[in-house]
Amino acid sequence: RDLHSFPTRRSSDLAKRPNHQRPGVEKVMSNYNKILMAVDLSEDSDTVAERALAIAHNNDAELHVIHVIEPLSFAYGGDIPMDFSGIQDEIHQQAEQQLAKFALKHGVDEAHRHVVLGRPEVEIHSLAEETGAGLIVVGSHGRYGLALIMGSTANGVLHGANCDVLAVRVG
Repeated sequence: RDLHSFPTRRSSDLAKRPNHQRPGVEKVMSNYNKILMAVDLSEDSDTVAERALAIAHNNDAELHVIHVIEPLSFAYGGDIPMDFSGIQDEIHQQAEQQLAKFALKHGVDEAHRHVVLGRPEVEIHSLAEETGAGLIVVGSHGRYGLALIMGSTANGVLHGANCDVLAVRVG
């Protein structure tokens, strides 16, 4: 028999079937019960929020938002003999106020707002585990050259997460 005499199915015929009737096709996207949105509170955070809110709405999911403040000692390598605690407390208070305003704008209740001190990737992973998030939504700039080599928060989140990660293109 030549190849043309075998009955074939057109891909368009398969596309008309629901996923559960398609051979070898799994459900494409999970139903997420809990979503963690990680924001830096820049103007780009609204874009991340729009995507996270849409997914949360479509999945009837609980939405958490996290903003991570890096300790000043990380930025200065801890080599400066100076007490940063007062400055760090002020930064933390400002971040809580900004996150409260951001969360209110996007309808995230107070119990699901998290301002944390530490390394962003580590703290985001930790909160995702703690809350049982099935998806982390984070903003990502298209980085090139040295910025790509040095890494980014989105890259760090992606490579250490135990759940799905959506990197939303911003900027």
